[in-house]
Amino acid sequence: MTAAVYRPRILVLQGANMAALGVRQPEFYGTTTAAELDAMVRDHAIGHGYDIDIFYTHHEGEAIARLYRALAESVDALVMNPAGFLCAGQALADCLRSLPFPVVEVHMTNIEKRGRRSVTVEAARGMIAGLGTDSYMVGLDAALKLIADKNPNGGKP
Repeated sequence: MTAAVYRPRILVLQGANMAALGVRQPEFYGTTTAAELDAMVRDHAIGHGYDIDIFYTHHEGEAIARLYRALAESVDALVMNPAGFLCAGQALADCLRSLPFPVVEVHMTNIEKRGRRSVTVEAARGMIAGLGTDSYMVGLDAALKLIADKNPNGGKP
């Protein structure tokens, strides 16, 4: 009998307004659509040997429910763009603090340069911002490193 090969599992959570990517404020976010970004993220997962789940929501309560469901699904890390939740997402921040897996926050724009401050970043291991869609790839790489650091033998704890 052959042992099953462990593949890390990462959840990408896209907050309010991210489904309108490519249409909404292209001067800030560019013209890459949400579907195109999803394809890039899925290609990254294939190329790096991990499983990916992408979830979009405009509702903070749905984001929280999805995160608690991730616990039951044995998700290994979260890469999240809180987007519209970044300023007022206190309930989301409280939920993030309770998660046992690493959280990497990503933003396509440099939010500090735009005068924004994230209320959810305090619950994250780190934040990647200002690199456009590459913020996601760097964030996914960081999540994979955090998973590997936690599980140096390559298997689940």
